[in-house]
Order: sequence, then C-alpha cells, then structure tokens
Amino acid sequence: MKNQGRRTPSRFELAGEEVPIVWRGRRATAIVPARLADRDLALDPATAAAAATAAAEVTRAAESLVVDLEPLARLLLRSEGVASSFIEGVAAPVLDVVLAEEGSGSGEPAAWVAASLGATSDAIEHAASGAPLDADTLLGWHRRLMAGSPTPERFIGRFRDEQGWIGGTSPFDAHLVTPPPDRVEGLVADLIEWVNGDGVDPIVQAAVAHAQFELVHPFADGNGRIGRVLVGWVLVRRLGLLVPPPVSVAIAADTGGYAAGLVQFRMSDHLAWVRWFAGAVAAGGRAQRELIAEVDRIEERWRQRLRDRRVRADAAAWRALDLLPRHLVLTAPALAAELHVTPKAAIDTLARLVEAGILTEVGSLATSGPGRRPRLYAAAELLGLAGSSPLRG
Repeated sequence: MKNQGRRTPSRFELAGEEVPIVWRGRRATAIVPARLADRDLALDPATAAAAATAAAEVTRAAESLVVDLEPLARLLLRSEGVASSFIEGVAAPVLDVVLAEEGSGSGEPAAWVAASLGATSDAIEHAASGAPLDADTLLGWHRRLMAGSPTPERFIGRFRDEQGWIGGTSPFDAHLVTPPPDRVEGLVADLIEWVNGDGVDPIVQAAVAHAQFELVHPFADGNGRIGRVLVGWVLVRRLGLLVPPPVSVAIAADTGGYAAGLVQFRMSDHLAWVRWFAGAVAAGGRAQRELIAEVDRIEERWRQRLRDRRVRADAAAWRALDLLPRHLVLTAPALAAELHVTPKAAIDTLARLVEAGILTEVGSLATSGPGRRPRLYAAAELLGLAGSSPLRG
C-alpha cells in the first residue's frame, strides 16, 4: 500500500495544494486534496489493529442478523438515515419519517430523511450486485437523496459547476474552501478508481473514501449524506454484509471528533482519522447488536402481555404481532388487508393491542380524498429504536 519513491508528507502538512481562485471579484485560496493514487496510506500497528477490531465487531453484528431479516434491516437503515440527516441539521419525528417512507406522509423535512434512507438502500443493492462504482451511480444516489429537497433542480444529480466551501458565508470566512469546479470530475474519477480496488483493508478503504469525498465536496448540497452512503457501499461490498451497521449513529454522537478527524486527514495524518473512524464503525456494530437484542426483548414483552390477558392462540392479535417490526405504523384498513379479516375485526384487534400497551394511537392518516381519515396506531417502542441515541425520543 505504500507508494515507493515518493516523499512522505509530515504530519500537519497539507496533503494537497492551495490554488488561487477569484470569488466575486476578489482573490481567495481553495484546497485541492492530493489524489489518492499519490498518497502514502501505509498503516502503523495501532491503526491496523483498530481497523481489524472494527471489522470483527461488524462481523459479529452481521451474525446476529439471522431471523426475520427484512424488518430488522429496515430498522437499522432507518436508524442510519435518521442519524445521517441529523448530522446535517435535518431532523423530523421518526413517526413522520416512517409515514414518508410509505408514501403516506406530507411535508418536510421527514421526506428528506426518508430520501436519505432510499439512497442508502440503492447503494446496498448496488454493492450486493458486485458492480463497480462509477460516476453515473454516484449521481443516481444524489438524485435519490435530493428528491423533493429545496435545492434547485440544476444542482441535483450533477457535479457542482460553482465554487464551494464548508462553513462560513463565503470563501473568505469559510472553514474549508473546496476544489474549484474544473477539478471536481478528475478528483471524483481518482476516488472511484481507488474505491473499486480490493487491495486495501475494508475499514481503511471506507474511512479514506469518505474523508476524500468530503474534501472534494463534489455536489452543491448533500455531500455529507452521500459521503456516508459511500461508507455503507464500501462496507457492504468488501465485508459481504446484508446491511451496513449504523455508523452515522456513532458519528452523530461525536461530531467534534468527526470534524477533527477530517482535518487530520487533510493535514496528512491519515492514521488518526482511520483510528477514529474505526472506532465509529465498531460502535456502529455494537449498536446493531444492541438494537437486535432489544427488538427480541420487546417482542417477548408483547407476547407476555397477550398471554397475561389470555388472548386466544388463534386470535388476530397474535398474527398482528407478526407484522411488527415490518410495519411500525398500522391502520385498520391496512391490518384488514394484511390479515384478511373484516374491517370491524381489524378495529377490534387494534383496540386490543392498544389495551395491551403494544400499540399507541397517534392520530389520523393524512389523505387527500373524501371520507373519514383512518386512525394511525404506532409501535412506540420500536419507533424509539429507529430514532435511538443521540436522537432518542
């Protein structure tokens, strides 16, 4: 992995170059990161050990995801999407996000959070296919992410054609002035070529790919979320996962460490960044195992509540439990269709589940047509998991 014959930059030396730009008639300076093909990314023993520990934690988490995979995977992805959006200042009640995913919600920002989950799902499907990453795929993730956002259409699904920066109001007071737009496509091409390789440790590859993506900042908006989608793509592809761990939950819990690590990567200290990132991945793996274990505990509590109420074994309430956590929110029409029972039987079943403390009535479904709006019933305990720390509640 070490590039022989090239001078190794010292720590705290910019890994790249400063280039002059002109912004609204005034001179400024932008940072162009070194191409990954040109960086010495060798590991020391401590960093290699941290990456190995993270990979082992993720593998343990994957092994716990063996029963009723689809709904558990959906819970994990929702947790990741909520946290990734929260990092960018986009937050919404988890109930609204679930409704937006199912096409039943209305308004923002729940739809934007749901779009983040959709982009991650697209990335997982692509990684599972074994196809290499290319620019068109990256642009497709961006279109999915930004659907319904207030970002102007000309910036969606396209690399930026204007100067960008991070923090501040202009390049003159920004935390980081990103590469000029004429350098973006070349830097993205270098990143894509590097991330398609298999000669780098998977955790290191995810860490470096994410950091480089954030430095390039190829889009006018949505870079942070797409950068974390890229993390999921790498981990699923390289580790053979069915679903990535919710790494964004760990990042959201330490945004200061996250920002500092990206600066360290920019200043040639890739080792400190990889160690921090490996810790976040390991924490994501532990969060995944804890979430799955908690779902098991919740479902057992539900079963005990029905047993305590001496609900008949053939009652619809027992079959309704099987719909959770696949459906965190139910209505009587939806339950009647799923269980093939009458509307009255569905209403009675929902009432019984409310009495048992399994579901909570949370309002009415917003509809555009005439007639009475169906009442909404939520599995509040599972919704709490979907928005777990640091977003719990």
